[in-house]
Amino acid sequence: MKVIDLSMPIVDGMDVYPGDPEVNVKITHTFESHSWELRQLSMGSHTGTHMDAPSHMHPGAATLDDLPLERFFGPSRLVRLEETDWPEGRGLFFNESVGIECFDRLAALLPPFVGGELSEELERALLGIHIVTYTGLQSLERLPVGTDFMFYGFPLRIVSGDGSPVRAVAVVYD
Repeated sequence: MKVIDLSMPIVDGMDVYPGDPEVNVKITHTFESHSWELRQLSMGSHTGTHMDAPSHMHPGAATLDDLPLERFFGPSRLVRLEETDWPEGRGLFFNESVGIECFDRLAALLPPFVGGELSEELERALLGIHIVTYTGLQSLERLPVGTDFMFYGFPLRIVSGDGSPVRAVAVVYD
């Protein structure tokens, strides 16, 4: 078994989508002052590696707490645009930029989630049909091609959340 971390590190001042809140990570308690260490985090719900709930782009659509936990993990596959057969019943990930031209194909398969570098137009369309999206992923090139793996990308339990940073992990079985 191989575990692949697909998550970006969260660091003070990291790059964010233009207009999103800045990321601030500050040490507020130290071992010397309190006998423990504690950080204060300030960031937007779409910081770094994150998932998007349908409510992110569609008013009144499902929020994080409307979605069952089963929507955030499951069998998955890295697929390529030029492949003719994408599998059904799995999360689908792309290691290349993907645009709206893939929407009909994805909509026909209805994967529980899609991840990768998705255009805003594609992301909006997928969320509109309740397909959860994962963006800000890294190390996708380490995923096997043509072989299933288990993906885990649990969001924080944010009430009425439109999205959340995640620790995205792929588990590949030999």
